[in-house]
Amino acid sequence: MITTWPAPAKLNLFLYITGRRADGYHNLQTLFQFLDYGDTLHITPDNSGTISLLTPVDGVADEQNLIVRAARLLMQQATLAGTLPADAGAAITIDKQLPMGGGLGGGSSNAATVLVALNQLWQTGFTLDQLATMGLTLGADVPVFVKGHAAFAEGVGEQLQPVNPPEKWYLVAHAGVSIPTPLVFNDPELKRDTPLRAFSHIMQSPFSNDCEPAVRKRFREVEQLVSWLLEYAPSRLTGTGACVFAEFDTESAARQVLELAPNWLRGFVARGVNVSPLHRNLSGQ
Repeated sequence: MITTWPAPAKLNLFLYITGRRADGYHNLQTLFQFLDYGDTLHITPDNSGTISLLTPVDGVADEQNLIVRAARLLMQQATLAGTLPADAGAAITIDKQLPMGGGLGGGSSNAATVLVALNQLWQTGFTLDQLATMGLTLGADVPVFVKGHAAFAEGVGEQLQPVNPPEKWYLVAHAGVSIPTPLVFNDPELKRDTPLRAFSHIMQSPFSNDCEPAVRKRFREVEQLVSWLLEYAPSRLTGTGACVFAEFDTESAARQVLELAPNWLRGFVARGVNVSPLHRNLSGQ
């Protein structure tokens, strides 16, 4: 039986870097909110004992693909726990909408959806907290997708506090480039000294992204995109990627600006949501 599972995008409504750790990672304060837009995974559980990704990504070997890695990680942990059904396997296809290197969390969301879906389909019995801990070994953004609620995140992004920011409408535009996260975090000019602040204090100030100046300087496509969108609405980079979002109070206002977009701009309109579409659909699977 084929089952269908959403893997939604996320936005970083703000992103502040408060320091660099001894291990090279950065401490952050960021606000994650989901979008009612993203990839879709189709998962068919079977008795093959293997994971088959029927829609491979060009240039990404299965061993590096987060979908396959997440499924194999769950198999491994369930085997250790003694909860993996005999010969459990799955065939997976993906309808890919989210650009790679765009800052929308596509790969992390795919991994989280696989963990949550196969945990239910195989009845391996892990809690969301346990799945989030597994997901952290795949990427810092995976836990928020597993937990499924908008969150104020600290540490490297794994310390999550559920919050309920306003659910605005967004025009999300892609600059047409893929930006590797390490490139941004290794930039010598990256701002790394934003003071730690309480969430309530941050919410009273205009939002920004400490990664944006470095990305705009290195990638003229992003600079062009931000400059154009700022003419119409508050706009900023999401994460470390190539996508920029403009914030609106209504869907119609966002769509009016998208209709004005120049030919080189690729974008979509979506609503910010505090409960992940994955978790809204979970009870219906």
